[in-house]
Amino acid sequence: MIYDIVIVGGGPGGMSAAIYAARAGLNAILLEKAYVGGQMTQAHQIDNYPGEDGIDGFSLAEKMRQGALNQGVKIEYVNVQNLRLNDNPKVVETSSGEYLGKCVIYAAGAEPRKLGIDGEKEMTGKGISYCAACDGMFFRGKTVVVVGGGDTAVCDAILLARVAEKVIIVHRRDSLRAAKSYREQLEAMPNVEFVWNSTVSELLYEDRITGIKVKNIQTEEISEITCDGVFVSIGRIPQTELVKGQIDLTDTGYIIADETTRTNIAGVYAVGDVREKELRQIITAAADGAIAVHFAEESISVSFSE
Repeated sequence: MIYDIVIVGGGPGGMSAAIYAARAGLNAILLEKAYVGGQMTQAHQIDNYPGEDGIDGFSLAEKMRQGALNQGVKIEYVNVQNLRLNDNPKVVETSSGEYLGKCVIYAAGAEPRKLGIDGEKEMTGKGISYCAACDGMFFRGKTVVVVGGGDTAVCDAILLARVAEKVIIVHRRDSLRAAKSYREQLEAMPNVEFVWNSTVSELLYEDRITGIKVKNIQTEEISEITCDGVFVSIGRIPQTELVKGQIDLTDTGYIIADETTRTNIAGVYAVGDVREKELRQIITAAADGAIAVHFAEESISVSFSE
């Protein structure tokens, strides 16, 4: 069978694409390796998705999944192993065989870069966060640490400084790497402190995060910081290994695609966190999915019309 669209990835971008494809009467299938929802499922509480105030990420993902099934969306749980995107039709090789599609929507997402220390996984959602926009409001009037020194870390710190009592930035260098405008805005905030030339060496916690230990990389001195939360902003890892050498990528590995979600290969679209973009949120990923189907449908009508 040749599908109109094969969707790789079941996060909010992929789910949105699947729903829009089904409603358009397109023969589409969504391939997901584990469970739908992607990074969203790790969110303890979501307050910035319209109509779902306070919902946890897993429940929102389940609502999306059920809504997709109600629309007749086909979901297969398989491990995608290779893509041949220049073939016609395009080929997606998986652990359960090949799927052929006139178009491919790639929605594999991006994983937050982790600290890689003991307790990090267990404390995610219990003081450890990778999204200030998602979780910042839970730390109103509290002390938080932001780990990192780039644009994302500084923007996260600015956002957090508006609600937290104190924000402490821990950075492995002796200056921020962020854009000057961001740095100046942050440095003007009275409740922001800096710990330079340091990395997080240990998480302190009981039921929740209570603090961290940091190591000065020059002196090797260990010090302790008491805090209520730790926001890890040291970058993301886009899941683009499967498309390297086919789709154009940025130096950091994100897929180059504009607001139409089109890539350099006709009939291939990139949606959600895997795409180079300014804002990576559930709602922007969902919007990408709808947009991709719009242009995929247009491509199919032009390229495959009888």
